[in-house]
Amino acid sequence: MELANRVSSLTPSTTLEITAKAKALKDAGHDVIGLGAGEPDFNTPQHIIDAAVAAMNAGQTKYTPSGGLVALKDAIIEKFKRDQKLTYAQNEVIVCVGAKHALYTLFQVILNQGDEVIIPTPYWVSYPEFVKLAEGTPVLVEGKEVNDYKITPEQLKAAITPKTKAVIINSPSNPTGMIYSAEELQALGEIALEHNILIVSDEIYEKLVYGNNKHVSIAELSPELKNQTIIINGHSKSHAMTGWRIGYAAGDSTIIKAMTNLASHSTSNPTSISQYAAIAAYNGPQEPVFEMKKAFEERLNKIYEQLMEIPGFQCVKPQGAFYLFPNASEAAKLAGYDDVDSLVKALLDEEKVAIIPGSGFGAPENVRLSYATSLDLLEKAVARIKRFMENKIK
Repeated sequence: MELANRVSSLTPSTTLEITAKAKALKDAGHDVIGLGAGEPDFNTPQHIIDAAVAAMNAGQTKYTPSGGLVALKDAIIEKFKRDQKLTYAQNEVIVCVGAKHALYTLFQVILNQGDEVIIPTPYWVSYPEFVKLAEGTPVLVEGKEVNDYKITPEQLKAAITPKTKAVIINSPSNPTGMIYSAEELQALGEIALEHNILIVSDEIYEKLVYGNNKHVSIAELSPELKNQTIIINGHSKSHAMTGWRIGYAAGDSTIIKAMTNLASHSTSNPTSISQYAAIAAYNGPQEPVFEMKKAFEERLNKIYEQLMEIPGFQCVKPQGAFYLFPNASEAAKLAGYDDVDSLVKALLDEEKVAIIPGSGFGAPENVRLSYATSLDLLEKAVARIKRFMENKIK
């Protein structure tokens, strides 16, 4: 059976080999430390779990509207008012089966064959695949290390063609942890407005911002930018709800209606129980969110300093999310490897530390380390990486 071209064009995940090998080593009894996690290492707060149990006991286990429960949309609308001073109507919000599903559905409804989407690199691994699955063309624009891995207005303008349909902005970023300032967003937004390009603003890490940094949504900068932006967000990272699979999109009602129509034929609706849990997440106490953020920031500050002591590793300190994204190209050379991917494989073989090669994020000179694990394990992992490097360059 010959597969469809849209599937054949997908790029295999470069993380699969490392992840599978790390699991095999762990299953065989080896002391493997995995720093590849893309989810908080905390359990979902108890009041959210309790709300889900109460919903099940109350019989809320049936179909819901395809675009999400009215009560959940209301909670999301209130969240926008509270956090960004943004006002959305019910028909401008869709609840999806995770933020990933929201992005996938969005590109399915806005792209025709050959339409281009500008994707800054380093990027989250699924962005180009979403575009390709919608028969669009990813246009990669390098966010340079000297600019904290962010693209400039000049770069955005140079990448625009008559086929450009959208640009993705992910702030705070996975994998870099960097944040676009209001001034930077304004400059990018003016170009998007000038060329009538849709802005896809992925804000899934908005609650995980550290130090004096602040998350700003490009949609809050002006009414014109709000009208030009689709915000993608969810509860997964902020409330430790990755497995509940609830995310959402907010923006132009015509786009949201098309997404809702497509969802009605693909998923019917997001899980009813998870939606009631999500209502509790936004309407209930937010202390667990602040506690998680505090723990992540403490880990970042400790581990960053230790990481910078490792020969060959250079790292711009992240401002948000829960990833470190050091440039390890010099480390690979010092250790005698042709590329960073080879360094990553050797590190797993010899020191049983699993990190993710940056090649999967469009940045082959980098590696991604998640600090969504205990400080004890993080310090052990960094010590092993340092020992690995020191042994290689003796």
